[in-house]
Amino acid sequence: MNALYRLPAHRQSEMIAAGELSSVELVEMYIDRIEQYNDRYCAFITPTTELALEQAKAADFAIKKGKRIGPLHGLPIALKDAYDTAGIRTTVGSKLLADRVPTTDAFVVSKLKAAGAVLLGKLECTEFCLGGPSMDGLVPHSRNPWSTDRYAGGSSSGAGVALAARMVPLTLGSDTGGSIRIPAAFCGVAGHKPTYGRVSLRGLFPLSGSLDHAGPLAVCSADCAMLLDAISGHDSEDPTSVKAEPTQAYATLNESLTGLRIGYVTNFTENAFVSESMQKSTAKALDVLRELGATVVPVELPDLWDFTTCNTTIMLSEAYAVHEKNLQTNASVYTKFTRSRISLGSMISASGYLNAQKLRRLLNDTLQQRFAEVDVMVYAGMLDDPPEVTKIDPFYFLQTPLITAPANVGGIPTTSVCSGFSELGLPQSIQISGRWFEDDIVLRVAHAYETSVGLSDQLPPNLEDE
Repeated sequence: MNALYRLPAHRQSEMIAAGELSSVELVEMYIDRIEQYNDRYCAFITPTTELALEQAKAADFAIKKGKRIGPLHGLPIALKDAYDTAGIRTTVGSKLLADRVPTTDAFVVSKLKAAGAVLLGKLECTEFCLGGPSMDGLVPHSRNPWSTDRYAGGSSSGAGVALAARMVPLTLGSDTGGSIRIPAAFCGVAGHKPTYGRVSLRGLFPLSGSLDHAGPLAVCSADCAMLLDAISGHDSEDPTSVKAEPTQAYATLNESLTGLRIGYVTNFTENAFVSESMQKSTAKALDVLRELGATVVPVELPDLWDFTTCNTTIMLSEAYAVHEKNLQTNASVYTKFTRSRISLGSMISASGYLNAQKLRRLLNDTLQQRFAEVDVMVYAGMLDDPPEVTKIDPFYFLQTPLITAPANVGGIPTTSVCSGFSELGLPQSIQISGRWFEDDIVLRVAHAYETSVGLSDQLPPNLEDE
């Protein structure tokens, strides 16, 4: 059982259901790994060890009595520290909220409890989901297990790191401009940004309400699908939540790709901002998808800068509206990066914000037109290797287009999965985007690709040695 951490969560779930593994045994193994690696990688802000063992014992008791709730029953999970957890500190990575203890759970946390998941703890996130990697934050920023001098990605950085170091099998992050997919890409794991409105935002601290998405990060896309099914569904108290019954993603993962039309977004990948190595990795991934029976056709979308400008203008405007009062009275308590970035929102006029929203409608019209031609679109996951942490300045995100922005502007389901490794041995990735509410098809493509190439079970070299 020493290699339990190498198994994906869905396999662990099958073992628990078959009586081959207890929840307590699994949780104790992950607690040992947290104690062994968290000081090095700084993924967890608040471990909930005692609670996890109590929940695991309760899960084992119920399962032995034949009362297994579903696939998450007894499985450990950790949450980005932007999700409210009743009775458990929730800081959103900020000194302003260092002692904040919510009295209610976020909607998705309630759903996880109802599904029998076991909470291992709260994960580091960049301050207010925007301000990292900060050297003056509430806690140290997470370290990328593939190379600790390289950025782990934000803002769900702790989630990506905890998964890469196999300190937990399942996590929840959030994504406003790529905050699920960037750490997934930089840490060599999988992340899925759901369709906007599929997963409730109630109880998730807002960065930009019209762009925010709650969603899973996991070791592989199959685990993302399993977790997505559990957290999806209508929330009558969240005005962004849709009433339509969501399709089940996990049940259809193994359906064939034969007949699917995949649009290769050429101008998102074959441009001067995307490294030659990343372009080659994406091309190889497309070859795999062809071999799996899909038809790949080239498509073009509006320029990445159009999506980036739209996303950034809306995000900073809405973020400043959330933080305006605190920035006026407690600016010095914010980290330098957060204060610098959010303050940009004060310089955006009402007409500038409205123009960005008009551009958003035009961009989404084009997305809709392209999705009439193809089932999903594939493009590079990131522009290049993760940057060195010491070389990141407050406004680095304004210097190059943001290849994750189109999915947030469009609210379309998008998965990031590992597609190989660069010359430096750092993870590379592709993104797979689909039509609104067709998260199941996106995850099916991701799963077929991952199963074919077998990259999701690779660990960082220093962890392999241990």
